[in-house]
Amino acid sequence: MPEYIEKYKFLLTILLFIAEIFTIAYAIWRTQGAERTLAWIFAIIAFPGVGMLLYYLLTYRPVKKLKKKKRKTGLIIRNLTKNEEDLKAAEEDPVLIFVSNITGLRPSFGNKVLVLNESEEAFNKIESEIYGAHECIWAEYYIIRRDETGHRFLNLLLEMARKGIEIKLLIDAVGSYSVDFRLINAIINAGGSVATFNPLRIFPNKWSFHLRNHRKLIIIDKKSGFTGGMNVGDEYSGRAMRKGKQYYKDTHLYIEGPAVKDLILVFAEDWAYSTGNFITLHNIKNEIAGNSIVSILPSGPDQIHNVSALSYFGLISQAQKSIFLTSPYFIPDEPTLRALETASLKGVDVRILIPAKSDILLAGIAARSYFTPLLQAGVKIFEYLPSMLHAKTMVVDSKWSIVGSANIDIRSFRLNFELNTLITDVTIAEEMEKRLLNDLSNSRKIIETTFYKRPKKVQLAEKTARLLSPLL
Repeated sequence: MPEYIEKYKFLLTILLFIAEIFTIAYAIWRTQGAERTLAWIFAIIAFPGVGMLLYYLLTYRPVKKLKKKKRKTGLIIRNLTKNEEDLKAAEEDPVLIFVSNITGLRPSFGNKVLVLNESEEAFNKIESEIYGAHECIWAEYYIIRRDETGHRFLNLLLEMARKGIEIKLLIDAVGSYSVDFRLINAIINAGGSVATFNPLRIFPNKWSFHLRNHRKLIIIDKKSGFTGGMNVGDEYSGRAMRKGKQYYKDTHLYIEGPAVKDLILVFAEDWAYSTGNFITLHNIKNEIAGNSIVSILPSGPDQIHNVSALSYFGLISQAQKSIFLTSPYFIPDEPTLRALETASLKGVDVRILIPAKSDILLAGIAARSYFTPLLQAGVKIFEYLPSMLHAKTMVVDSKWSIVGSANIDIRSFRLNFELNTLITDVTIAEEMEKRLLNDLSNSRKIIETTFYKRPKKVQLAEKTARLLSPLL
């Protein structure tokens, strides 16, 4: 090899070393949390050049501008819709006071809530409500697949747009990358509006592909809404199951009543952020439709204190009797992990249900690395066997229920824009507990003594995956 090439190779190695030292110092200075910082240091050292490049792409400072823009848009929308009307809520319920303080949205009384656990039931209800719309259909989704279910959903919106119904559809640029743009363009040509959340750009100051809109939301005529964990695809609708393919078990909600106004607020904020257009939201009145108290819990990286992380932590800490938790991706942050351990140690019946086989291999391996301290604290852990569990739910003390899009993982707590719903209703909570107990009968319980005997190479893989978990 020529001497000058060796010389330049040596010089580049020295420059790369200096750049990596600087990057590690910068990562420490930014203090993004000990686990996350250590994970990035590990990546920078283990993957020379590549790890450093990924660090700057994924944590580049202009992303802060994006977060500020989202926060500013939310403040504008909320000021435009500020209403001093006193929505009746439970008398001094500490949980409701807590979630109201962290979201800025007051709990609303008098809602009708349907818990939709069966895929076909949920999608039949969605189609029925879309067909029955008279004024508008507003929807935002992380994933709309290019498959039979995705085509059916978009064709429904197209049909309603041609009937003169106002259609607004917000899709995530990454989650819905494969959406059928032929149908998207047809909806636009029929008078509908379609926008993309955080479109992918070439230039670094627009590089924010890791900040995704993970929310699932439909609003019909400003009077009813759907939200929860189900995206639009064959694996969610039941079609994949009928075809003998992998399918997801999930949970969704149908809501009528005053809480729909807060769902509208969430959509309006996301729409204004993505398009620059503000939806007129004056004089929206939603009549009392049932007996459930509902708190809408939007969260995202634009928040100083992440609502998903704090609401899970707060409810777990509040528990006196029981916690039934399901999450497809279980990579808890340190506060959530300690809260679950503490709850179990003080006598609360804590049960966690996760999928036996995750659709994201590394996430599934990393999840098992958290089992040991939980099992030692008396937490009961189950793995769902029939299919891929995709539901994100929690029921506390047979009173409070959470259903939504946020997983118990670092991504949902720090990077994704999520949407959960807290329902204060004993009837709903008992219904969800009953269904969870039925799911446990189709699950495998993790036995502490057997779990400890798993091969050393398996334990090493789990611990290695855990090192990378803050990056998942």
